[in-house]
Amino acid sequence: MITLGIETSCDDTAAALISDDKGVLAHVSQSQDAVHLPFGGIVPELASRAHLENLIPIIDAVFSRANLSHEEVDLVAATQGPGLIGSLLVGYSFAKSFAYAKDIAFVGVDHLAAHALSIFLERETPPFPYLALIVSGGTSAIYRVDDFIRCTLLGCTRDDAAGEVFDKVARLLDLGYPGGPVISRRSTEGDKTAFSLPRAKLSEHSYDFSFSGLKTAVSQIVRTYEKDGRDLPVDDICASFQQAVIDVLVEKIIRAAQDTRIDSIVLGGGVAANDRLRSQLAQTGAAHGKRVYLPAREFCTDNAAMIAFAGAKKMETLFKIHHEDDVYSRSSLGR
Repeated sequence: MITLGIETSCDDTAAALISDDKGVLAHVSQSQDAVHLPFGGIVPELASRAHLENLIPIIDAVFSRANLSHEEVDLVAATQGPGLIGSLLVGYSFAKSFAYAKDIAFVGVDHLAAHALSIFLERETPPFPYLALIVSGGTSAIYRVDDFIRCTLLGCTRDDAAGEVFDKVARLLDLGYPGGPVISRRSTEGDKTAFSLPRAKLSEHSYDFSFSGLKTAVSQIVRTYEKDGRDLPVDDICASFQQAVIDVLVEKIIRAAQDTRIDSIVLGGGVAANDRLRSQLAQTGAAHGKRVYLPAREFCTDNAAMIAFAGAKKMETLFKIHHEDDVYSRSSLGR
């Protein structure tokens, strides 16, 4: 079975083709960073318009790279949420129309569930159940994943997501947008112990995250230096800030793994591309007897390959259920 995946949840326009026996055949993604850079963050209306401009050329490109025709696709999967409503509508509407025109199956996919399953695009995959730490510009969350369609939320952000606070701190330091990559680069030249920054743990048994206090602490440092007329030690602030975020993320997921007695941990989401987070989680996990699985960086950020995979697994499960009941034909599912 060949699945076309379409991802337009936020500011990356992506399409992919995967096969159930050959894996990823082709995937293409177009960033909108240049569109939103002047505003220091994502402007939803501009994101929607960019998706409208980019989606069809990207789909054409992915078919060309895979050397496939539209008629060879068996299933179309598209992100149904969460995300920016206008952006979601562009990809979801196109995908559903494509499936209807070709008389093939269509399925909507939860964006966060797809991140939790992105590890299955790799050769080494975890056994079920496993814990997934999903860290991006829109969320910081821990899930228990029991199979390809069942996952349970154990904890999530109460305010700023990790990726969001990276962007906000980058704006405070006048580093541009997006904040994650530039802060990660500047951190390599800084002292991560230069500033004592808060690490919110919330209640003893909570797996939730809170980074608003950390953002406030960085803003106070910036104001103090500006008031005194001193040059900001930007590299040291970046290193100290990044380490505070990573310490909280790693501590929470390791504690959740210990409490649930689950030995496999998967990292996903755009912030999962951060080198320091990847290395610290792997080292800390190993020290506590936990196996950490890391998707390739190209499958950490928003991508359509994970949407296609999650959609194929969802359809496979639905088809088995309905086929056993002899109620629906394969082509009618998702209509």
